[in-house]
Amino acid sequence: MVLIFDLDDTLYPERTYVESGLRAVARFGYEEFGWNREASFRFMLNALDRQGRGTIFNEWLASRDCSQKSLVEKCINIYRHHTPHLRLHPDARKALLILKKYPLYVVTDGHKVVQQKKAEALHLHRWFCKVLLTHRYGRKHAKPSTYCFNLIRLQERCAWSDIVYIGDNPVKDFVNLNLLGATTVRVLTGMHKNVRAKKGFDAGHRIPNLSHLTKLLSL
Repeated sequence: MVLIFDLDDTLYPERTYVESGLRAVARFGYEEFGWNREASFRFMLNALDRQGRGTIFNEWLASRDCSQKSLVEKCINIYRHHTPHLRLHPDARKALLILKKYPLYVVTDGHKVVQQKKAEALHLHRWFCKVLLTHRYGRKHAKPSTYCFNLIRLQERCAWSDIVYIGDNPVKDFVNLNLLGATTVRVLTGMHKNVRAKKGFDAGHRIPNLSHLTKLLSL
Protein backbone atom coordinates (compact mmCIF):
# COMPACT_ATOMS: atom_id res chain seq x y z
CA MET A 1 0.00 0.00 0.00
CA VAL A 2 1.25 3.46 -0.98
CA LEU A 3 -0.36 6.47 0.70
CA ILE A 4 -0.48 9.85 -1.02
CA PHE A 5 -1.75 12.96 0.75
CA ASP A 6 -2.97 16.33 -0.40
CA LEU A 7 -1.43 19.23 1.56
CA ASP A 8 -3.71 22.24 2.11
CA ASP A 9 -6.58 21.59 4.53
CA THR A 10 -5.66 17.90 4.61
CA LEU A 11 -2.40 17.82 6.57
CA TYR A 12 -2.68 21.30 8.07
CA PRO A 13 -5.25 24.16 8.11
CA GLU A 14 -4.55 26.38 5.09
CA ARG A 15 -6.06 29.37 6.88
CA THR A 16 -2.96 29.48 9.08
CA TYR A 17 -0.78 30.00 6.01
CA VAL A 18 -3.03 32.77 4.72
CA GLU A 19 -2.99 34.57 8.05
CA SER A 20 0.79 34.19 8.28
CA GLY A 21 1.11 35.80 4.86
CA LEU A 22 -1.20 38.66 5.75
CA ARG A 23 0.83 39.36 8.86
CA ALA A 24 3.98 39.50 6.73
CA VAL A 25 2.34 42.09 4.47
CA ALA A 26 1.10 44.05 7.50
CA ARG A 27 4.68 44.09 8.78
CA PHE A 28 5.80 45.52 5.44
CA GLY A 29 3.20 48.29 5.81
CA TYR A 30 4.61 49.16 9.21
CA GLU A 31 8.25 49.07 8.15
CA GLU A 32 7.68 50.99 4.90
CA PHE A 33 5.01 53.50 5.94
CA GLY A 34 4.58 53.27 9.71
CA TRP A 35 1.05 51.85 9.49
CA ASN A 36 -0.23 50.02 12.54
CA ARG A 37 0.45 46.31 11.99
CA GLU A 38 -2.52 44.96 13.93
CA ALA A 39 -4.96 47.39 12.28
CA SER A 40 -3.63 46.42 8.85
CA PHE A 41 -3.88 42.71 9.65
CA ARG A 42 -7.47 43.09 10.88
CA PHE A 43 -8.43 45.05 7.78
CA MET A 44 -7.05 42.34 5.50
CA LEU A 45 -8.60 39.58 7.60
CA ASN A 46 -12.02 41.22 7.30
CA ALA A 47 -11.57 41.48 3.54
CA LEU A 48 -10.62 37.80 3.44
CA ASP A 49 -13.74 36.79 5.35
CA ARG A 50 -15.97 38.93 3.14
CA GLN A 51 -14.78 37.91 -0.28
CA GLY A 52 -11.76 35.64 -0.25
CA ARG A 53 -8.18 36.40 -1.26
CA GLY A 54 -8.65 38.01 -4.68
CA THR A 55 -8.35 41.75 -3.95
CA ILE A 56 -7.25 42.00 -0.32
CA PHE A 57 -4.10 43.97 -1.00
CA ASN A 58 -5.84 46.27 -3.47
CA GLU A 59 -8.45 47.16 -0.85
CA TRP A 60 -5.94 47.59 1.94
CA LEU A 61 -3.68 49.88 -0.08
CA ALA A 62 -6.65 51.85 -1.46
CA SER A 63 -7.79 52.46 2.12
CA ARG A 64 -4.40 54.11 2.65
CA ASP A 65 -4.53 56.07 -0.63
CA CYS A 66 -1.62 53.98 -1.95
CA SER A 67 -3.15 51.88 -4.69
CA GLN A 68 -0.22 51.79 -7.11
CA LYS A 69 0.04 48.57 -9.09
CA SER A 70 3.69 48.22 -8.11
CA LEU A 71 2.75 48.19 -4.41
CA VAL A 72 0.08 45.54 -4.98
CA GLU A 73 2.67 43.41 -6.77
CA LYS A 74 5.11 44.01 -3.90
CA CYS A 75 2.53 42.76 -1.42
CA ILE A 76 1.83 39.64 -3.50
CA ASN A 77 5.56 38.94 -3.68
CA ILE A 78 5.94 39.34 0.10
CA TYR A 79 2.96 37.04 0.68
CA ARG A 80 4.31 34.34 -1.61
CA HIS A 81 7.90 34.46 -0.38
CA HIS A 82 7.44 34.91 3.34
CA THR A 83 8.49 32.13 5.70
CA PRO A 84 5.29 30.86 7.33
CA HIS A 85 4.84 29.37 10.79
CA LEU A 86 2.75 26.23 10.32
CA ARG A 87 1.90 23.06 12.19
CA LEU A 88 0.43 19.78 11.09
CA HIS A 89 -3.06 18.94 12.30
CA PRO A 90 -2.59 17.01 15.58
CA ASP A 91 -4.63 14.14 14.08
CA ALA A 92 -2.39 14.20 11.00
CA ARG A 93 0.73 13.86 13.12
CA LYS A 94 -0.76 10.93 15.04
CA ALA A 95 -1.86 9.19 11.85
CA LEU A 96 1.54 9.64 10.22
CA LEU A 97 3.27 8.09 13.21
CA ILE A 98 1.18 4.96 12.70
CA LEU A 99 1.50 4.98 8.91
CA LYS A 100 5.25 5.67 8.66
CA LYS A 101 5.96 2.00 7.86
CA TYR A 102 4.30 2.58 4.46
CA PRO A 103 5.61 4.68 1.57
CA LEU A 104 4.17 8.16 2.12
CA TYR A 105 3.99 10.95 -0.47
CA VAL A 106 2.42 14.38 -0.92
CA VAL A 107 0.95 15.73 -4.17
CA THR A 108 -0.03 19.39 -3.99
CA ASP A 109 -1.21 22.06 -6.44
CA GLY A 110 -0.42 25.74 -6.24
CA HIS A 111 2.34 28.29 -6.80
CA LYS A 112 5.55 26.29 -6.57
CA VAL A 113 7.39 28.77 -4.33
CA VAL A 114 4.41 29.00 -1.98
CA GLN A 115 3.95 25.24 -1.76
CA GLN A 116 7.67 24.67 -1.22
CA LYS A 117 7.65 27.20 1.63
CA LYS A 118 4.73 25.34 3.22
CA ALA A 119 6.48 21.99 2.86
CA GLU A 120 9.61 23.36 4.50
CA ALA A 121 7.69 25.03 7.34
CA LEU A 122 5.88 21.77 8.09
CA HIS A 123 9.12 19.73 7.87
CA LEU A 124 7.42 17.32 5.51
CA HIS A 125 10.74 15.71 4.60
CA ARG A 126 10.65 14.07 8.04
CA TRP A 127 7.47 12.21 7.18
CA PHE A 128 7.32 11.71 3.42
CA CYS A 129 9.43 10.01 0.75
CA LYS A 130 8.82 12.97 -1.55
CA VAL A 131 6.63 16.05 -1.92
CA LEU A 132 5.53 16.54 -5.53
CA LEU A 133 4.60 20.11 -6.46
CA THR A 134 2.44 19.68 -9.55
CA HIS A 135 3.26 23.13 -10.93
CA ARG A 136 6.91 22.15 -11.22
CA TYR A 137 5.83 19.71 -13.91
CA GLY A 138 3.64 22.29 -15.68
CA ARG A 139 0.20 23.55 -14.74
CA LYS A 140 -1.42 21.08 -17.09
CA HIS A 141 -0.30 18.38 -14.64
CA ALA A 142 -2.18 19.91 -11.70
CA LYS A 143 -5.03 17.85 -10.30
CA PRO A 144 -7.25 16.29 -11.56
CA SER A 145 -4.34 15.18 -13.77
CA THR A 146 -2.86 11.90 -12.57
CA TYR A 147 0.60 12.71 -13.93
CA CYS A 148 2.33 13.10 -10.55
CA PHE A 149 0.45 10.13 -9.13
CA ASN A 150 1.74 8.02 -11.99
CA LEU A 151 5.30 9.13 -11.24
CA ILE A 152 4.82 7.75 -7.74
CA ARG A 153 3.24 4.56 -9.07
CA LEU A 154 6.22 3.99 -11.35
CA GLN A 155 8.67 4.78 -8.55
CA GLU A 156 6.97 2.28 -6.23
CA ARG A 157 6.33 -0.26 -9.01
CA CYS A 158 2.79 -0.75 -7.83
CA ALA A 159 -0.68 -1.00 -9.33
CA TRP A 160 -3.23 1.79 -9.14
CA SER A 161 -5.21 -0.44 -6.78
CA ASP A 162 -2.28 -0.28 -4.33
CA ILE A 163 -2.55 3.51 -4.05
CA VAL A 164 -4.59 5.32 -1.39
CA TYR A 165 -5.08 9.05 -1.91
CA ILE A 166 -6.31 11.31 0.87
CA GLY A 167 -7.53 14.81 -0.01
CA ASP A 168 -10.22 17.34 0.76
CA ASN A 169 -11.42 18.89 -2.52
CA PRO A 170 -14.06 16.90 -4.43
CA VAL A 171 -13.92 19.33 -7.35
CA LYS A 172 -10.56 17.96 -8.54
CA ASP A 173 -8.90 15.56 -6.13
CA PHE A 174 -10.55 12.21 -6.77
CA VAL A 175 -12.36 11.94 -10.09
CA ASN A 176 -9.58 10.53 -12.28
CA LEU A 177 -8.07 8.39 -9.54
CA ASN A 178 -11.51 6.81 -9.04
CA LEU A 179 -11.53 5.82 -12.69
CA LEU A 180 -8.12 4.18 -12.36
CA GLY A 181 -9.11 2.06 -9.37
CA ALA A 182 -7.16 3.85 -6.64
CA THR A 183 -8.67 4.05 -3.17
CA THR A 184 -9.76 7.64 -2.52
CA VAL A 185 -10.49 9.16 0.87
CA ARG A 186 -12.02 12.58 1.46
CA VAL A 187 -11.24 14.24 4.76
CA LEU A 188 -14.00 16.66 5.76
CA THR A 189 -11.83 19.53 6.94
CA GLY A 190 -11.23 23.04 5.65
CA MET A 191 -13.09 25.16 3.15
CA HIS A 192 -14.38 22.25 1.05
CA LYS A 193 -15.90 20.20 3.84
CA ASN A 194 -19.48 21.09 2.93
CA VAL A 195 -19.08 20.95 -0.85
CA ARG A 196 -21.50 18.60 -2.61
CA ALA A 197 -19.58 16.65 -5.20
CA LYS A 198 -20.79 16.02 -8.72
CA LYS A 199 -21.50 12.42 -9.65
CA GLY A 200 -18.24 10.49 -9.86
CA PHE A 201 -16.19 13.30 -8.31
CA ASP A 202 -16.42 12.41 -4.64
CA ALA A 203 -14.01 10.05 -2.91
CA GLY A 204 -14.88 6.43 -2.34
CA HIS A 205 -14.66 7.04 1.42
CA ARG A 206 -15.27 10.06 3.64
CA ILE A 207 -13.89 10.64 7.14
CA PRO A 208 -14.30 13.59 9.55
CA ASN A 209 -10.54 13.96 10.07
CA LEU A 210 -7.32 11.99 9.79
CA SER A 211 -7.74 10.35 13.19
CA HIS A 212 -10.22 8.04 11.43
CA LEU A 213 -7.83 7.06 8.63
CA THR A 214 -6.07 4.14 10.26
CA LYS A 215 -9.37 2.56 11.25
CA LEU A 216 -10.68 2.98 7.71
CA LEU A 217 -7.58 1.25 6.36
CA SER A 218 -7.94 -1.43 9.09
CA LEU A 219 -4.46 -0.80 10.46
